[in-house]
Amino acid sequence: MAFISSGYNPAKPMEARITDIGPHKYNEYFPPVIKNNFGKWLYHEILEPGVLVHVAESGDKCFTVRVGGTRTMSITHIRELCDIADKHCGGYLRWTTRNNIEFMVDSEAGMKALRDDLNSRKFNGGSFKFPVGGTGAGISNMVHTQGWVHCHTPATDASGPVKAVMDAVFDDFKSMRLPAPVRIALACCINMCGAVHCSDIGLVGIHRKPPMVDHEWADQLCEIPLAVSACPTAAVRPTKVEYNGNKVNSIA
Repeated sequence: MAFISSGYNPAKPMEARITDIGPHKYNEYFPPVIKNNFGKWLYHEILEPGVLVHVAESGDKCFTVRVGGTRTMSITHIRELCDIADKHCGGYLRWTTRNNIEFMVDSEAGMKALRDDLNSRKFNGGSFKFPVGGTGAGISNMVHTQGWVHCHTPATDASGPVKAVMDAVFDDFKSMRLPAPVRIALACCINMCGAVHCSDIGLVGIHRKPPMVDHEWADQLCEIPLAVSACPTAAVRPTKVEYNGNKVNSIA
């Protein structure tokens, strides 16, 4: 009766059925030059580090400027990226699987104006907000796992070590002087949800010792059943301990 009262007709199961409840079709987000030439590209070239051009059968060209980004961004940083896309690219931009951001334009003059604008934007300390690079025989941006900002099983953080590594190899992100493309990745633990095994250089955090339990705060900061269920090897169990003369819920 519940199905009948809600309008479902067993004799016509597809009648008035809503199926398109996912994201919009991907081609709605294509820039016009890509939508008009979809599947009709002849070749592409890397004009300089961070700048590519794709040439279509029609003669149309799509210039792409790639800049390095971060896996976790502030809303103000994202808004500035959107402002740049509105200014130069008709509002279109995209993120790559390695946390780079790509802006696409249909003219060389537009590409140069976009590239110069990106290179001119710096933080107060002088570092690039949007470093152009990450193409060809150089080092692309690092892909990494969640780290302490979100995950509850990491052995190390991600964002900090990734920033330190990319600072050290920044010159090779901005150039193409290596014998071949190099991909680096970091995983916070051996679950390796960041696909570290698919990269040329993988940094993996490992747990060396069991974590110390702070019985005073354990029950106040997390639900004990949740803490128990979080361990994939069932090594955590609930317990009661004596702390400052009181019985408190904790884990062992």
